[in-house]
Amino acid sequence: MEKAGKLRCQRIGCDAMFTEDDNPEGSCSYHDSPIFHDGMKEWSCCKKRSHDFSLFLQIPGCKEGKHTTEKPVLKRPAATPKPIPKPAPGPDASAKEACSRCRQGFFCSDHGSQVKVMNSNPPITMAVTPAESNTEEQKVVSAPAKKIVGINEPQTCGNKGCGKTFKEKDNHETACDYHPGPAVFHDRMRGWKCCDIHVKEFDEFMTIPPCSKGWHNADPVS
Repeated sequence: MEKAGKLRCQRIGCDAMFTEDDNPEGSCSYHDSPIFHDGMKEWSCCKKRSHDFSLFLQIPGCKEGKHTTEKPVLKRPAATPKPIPKPAPGPDASAKEACSRCRQGFFCSDHGSQVKVMNSNPPITMAVTPAESNTEEQKVVSAPAKKIVGINEPQTCGNKGCGKTFKEKDNHETACDYHPGPAVFHDRMRGWKCCDIHVKEFDEFMTIPPCSKGWHNADPVS
């Protein structure tokens, strides 16, 4: 009987090829939905983040399970609560603002203002050490060092938009379909500068077809 063809895992952060007969528990490493805010990209599951989109996609998955062909349902960010407007000042406050003695800080029998006490001591400024200021510094995953591999050893292409498994003996100048980039995130739109395609949803962005061909590269330069 002929074996079933390989399928591509749809979990975010995996994108590996698998078969139903060879899909044990723990074979898939993946992430939950991403969060984009003020130029920062963060995984909601492990809180790892990066400003660079290509480095962000290279952060290893923090969850394990089985490969699947079902696309994940992305979580929507919580809406930002609107600020509560402050109440307008009452008639008494308006009268104090109009009174010249109240404005200067002197006692006023009409409005009950008290003399303002000037603080001659300057505010104390706490010194912050470099170690304390860097406690919330964003974590950036560095690109892995290049290694020597055999021509028959399976590798995963790191070019943006590809992610396919390949062998060096089969690699050639048109083997890879990829985006030369960079990725663009602006005003809630996501897209690629190379092909000038922009969408609103992250899952739509992940399905934009590559616009360039070239060599597979397991260790691309970011």
